[in-house]
Parts: sequence; C-alpha cells; structure tokens
Amino acid sequence: TGYYGDGLNAIIVFAACFLPDSSRTDYNYVMENLFLYVISTLELMVAEDYMIVYLNGATPRRKMPGLGWMKKCYQMIDRRLRKNLKSFIIVHPSWFIRTILAVTRPFISSKFSSKIQYVNTLAELREMIPMEYVDIPDSIVKYDEEKCIKRRMR
Repeated sequence: TGYYGDGLNAIIVFAACFLPDSSRTDYNYVMENLFLYVISTLELMVAEDYMIVYLNGATPRRKMPGLGWMKKCYQMIDRRLRKNLKSFIIVHPSWFIRTILAVTRPFISSKFSSKIQYVNTLAELREMIPMEYVDIPDSIVKYDEEKCIKRRMR
C-alpha cells in the first residue's frame, strides 16, 4: 500500500495467497472481519482516487474468496469508495477468477465492470503503475518468473 502522483492517490495491494484456507471452521467469521478491516482501512486512506491491485498468482483455489463473499463485499462498499476507485487490476488472473467475474457482471454496475483490468505479468503491471510504491510478495515474483519461463518455452 502506498500513494502515487501529485494528489493523495492510493494503491492498495491485495495478495490472495495470504487469505485463509476455506476449510477452516471459522472461515466465514475470519473473512467477514477481514473485509471489515479492509473497508475501514480504505475509508481512512482514501482521500481521492485509488486503485486496487489484486495479486491472484500463487493462490490455491481453496484460498480464493467465493462468489457470495465478493458480491457481499461489493454491496457493502460505500458509494464514494466505488466512485473514487479508478482501476481494479487483477494480476495473473486464473480461469476461475475470470469465470466468477463473468458470472457476477449482471450484479455489478457497468461503471465498476469497466474499471476491471486483467494483467498477465508483473512486467505488464510495471507499464501501468509506479512499482516503487508496490510491495510484491516473493511467492508472487517467483510465480511470475516461472510463468514467463513456461511461456518462452512454448
């Protein structure tokens, strides 16, 4: 998390690989409180425009948030926060994430849908945002390197 540009433009980085495992008995409780924490942090940080970078790589499916949770999160986000979001960048989108977003499109506004961007590599992300403000976990960097090597071998 950091700020970029002349104004107070926030970049919020969200690494899915650190989410709790869905097999936990208290999974719903943990996810609900995590969401409330994220929202309260956003409300404190966001003075003007902001973007969310969602790091999906290196995340096992059992740690990815479900459709119901994502819909609930979207509905709970204050209108001002939705309006000030400039882009929601999904790095290393999986087939699962793309499918969830395709299924949820009817429930979310077209304005919000237009803010979603898919980025396949960290190099592509670097072209979009100033990376000196973005802390990428080692597991994501390693995942990206392995993915790029596989792509070159094809």
